[in-house]
Amino acid sequence: MSDPAAESPFSGDRAPLPPRAELYTAAVLFAFGLGVVALALNMPTFVEQSHTGLTAPGIVPGFYGVVIAGLSVVLGLRALRRGALREGTHAPALEAGDARRLGTAAALGVVYAGVLVGRVPFWMASALFVFAFTAIFEWERGPEGRARRLIEAALIGLGTGIAVTLVFERVFLVRLP
Repeated sequence: MSDPAAESPFSGDRAPLPPRAELYTAAVLFAFGLGVVALALNMPTFVEQSHTGLTAPGIVPGFYGVVIAGLSVVLGLRALRRGALREGTHAPALEAGDARRLGTAAALGVVYAGVLVGRVPFWMASALFVFAFTAIFEWERGPEGRARRLIEAALIGLGTGIAVTLVFERVFLVRLP
């Protein structure tokens, strides 16, 4: 009988994090979510101009902050049920390559928000970001099927760039840079 994990297309994925690591993650995400909500509440409301609070620029970020905080509570409760506070459970140190991948993701985010947005059309900035992010992290999977994965990354990037632009401009009526 063959090993089902060996046949899985996700066999390179790691086991779930220990409960203590999930609890730490939940705490950080909860603080982040509350911070986003606090900053969103401090944004102008434009009620005096439009007579409705629904046009406030803090509505969407505030909603995201509430969702992030709420989901972090769910993650924290799951971690507690899995024994995050029991003796002997600990958060693992970063594995080899984790810090590099985290740095790469952060650098890509900075290039996207700090360099691309505002200098190239928004759809193109988003498409390039999604393509680069996907291509870089798929590259690590090795040469087998790499060409196909790069084509998929390009299609996903292009589709995301177009979809995000259309949703923001046509649904949310937001002019993008």
